[in-house]
Amino acid sequence: QVQLVESGGGLVQAGGSLRLSCAASGCTVYTYTVNWFRQAPGKEREFVAAISRTGANTYYADSVKGRFTISRDNAKNTVYLQMNSLKPEDTAVYYCAADSSWSTITQSHAMDYWGKGTLVTVSS
Repeated sequence: QVQLVESGGGLVQAGGSLRLSCAASGCTVYTYTVNWFRQAPGKEREFVAAISRTGANTYYADSVKGRFTISRDNAKNTVYLQMNSLKPEDTAVYYCAADSSWSTITQSHAMDYWGKGTLVTVSS
């Protein structure tokens, strides 16, 4: 059974930073592309960032480009999302998801596995 567990969320002031972690068990994470999505209250889940199996390729939503950095440590079976210059509009539950295909990284319905999410709240 594949499990993804997010951690690192919390309350931060605008302009601050947080680092989210996504720890995988029941699988070797290097066999999957890993993506971060987020869902704000009353809004649809949206794509945030993705990283390929080896970490050689990354892709970001325009809204976070230049502020967020996705990385992975396959030896630790963990993927990270470093979030800098946070804005109130970044407030959301952040989910990591494993995807067997790079071609579907922005499509939430195509993910193979999901974590339960971690809440990030950015105060103004």
